[in-house]
Amino acid sequence: MKYDFANETIAERRLILAEWLSLGECVVTFTKVDGTLREMPCTLKADMLPPPVLGEGRKQNPDVMRAWLIDKQEWRSFRLDNVISVSQS
Repeated sequence: MKYDFANETIAERRLILAEWLSLGECVVTFTKVDGTLREMPCTLKADMLPPPVLGEGRKQNPDVMRAWLIDKQEWRSFRLDNVISVSQS
């Protein structure tokens, strides 16, 4: 299943991505800041995330979303306005 983004607001994109990523592994396709296209296998599913680190207080940028990069086992982020699509893998 795939969702192509078109005219959604940043808040709508955040909600859609959070819902899809919380269900399991997805591939988020977006344009990186340098202009290259990136397909990122990631998730926000609770049982696939590392344990939280105490004292890890980050100021959230409403234009950016963090997700767990599955293949590298690291947190990564992307700009919501650059997201092209999300698909379940």
